[in-house]
Amino acid sequence: MEESERQKYLQLVTRKLVSLTAASMLILLIIFYVVELVSLERTYLVSYVFLAGLIGGFVSIQQRLPTIGLTELRELSNSWLSILLIPINGGIFAIVLMLMFLSGILEGAMFPKYVHSPIDQQNLVASFVQWLTTTFPKSGADVAKLLFWSFVAGFSERFVPQIIRKTSDNTDSN
Repeated sequence: MEESERQKYLQLVTRKLVSLTAASMLILLIIFYVVELVSLERTYLVSYVFLAGLIGGFVSIQQRLPTIGLTELRELSNSWLSILLIPINGGIFAIVLMLMFLSGILEGAMFPKYVHSPIDQQNLVASFVQWLTTTFPKSGADVAKLLFWSFVAGFSERFVPQIIRKTSDNTDSN
C-alpha cells in the first residue's frame, strides 16, 4: 500500500513541477519576445541566465524525488509554492553568480569573461540601462560557460551560498 501511495505522490509532484516550470518558461519567453520588440536592441542576458538556473533547479528536484520520503512527498504534493521555490531559487542563484562574474569576484579560465561598456556618472540611469543591454560575454565560449554555470547554480542549491560564504569569510579575515 505504501509503495502505491508513494507512486501516486511522485506522479502528482512531477506533474505539478513540469506544469509550473513550463508556465514559468512560457512567461519568460513572452517577456523575451516583448523586450525584443520594444527595445530593438539586444535582450537582457540576465533573462537567459535566470532561465538556465530555473532549468537547473527543475532537473535537481526531479532527480531527488525518488529518494524523498513519503511524508515529504505528501507535503510537496499539497504545496505548489514548495515545488516552485527550488527552480525559482535556482534562477536567483544563477543571477547572483552572473553578478559575481561581472564584478570579478570569480575569475579564471573556467569562468566567462565580459566586454563592459563604460558607465557615465552624469547620466547614471540611462548609462546603467545601456550597460545592461550591452554587457555580454566576450566570445561564444564565454556564453557557454555562463549558461553552464547558471545551470549549475540552479542544480546545486548550495553552490552559490557556499561561494558567498567563502568570499565573506575571506573578506572578514583580511
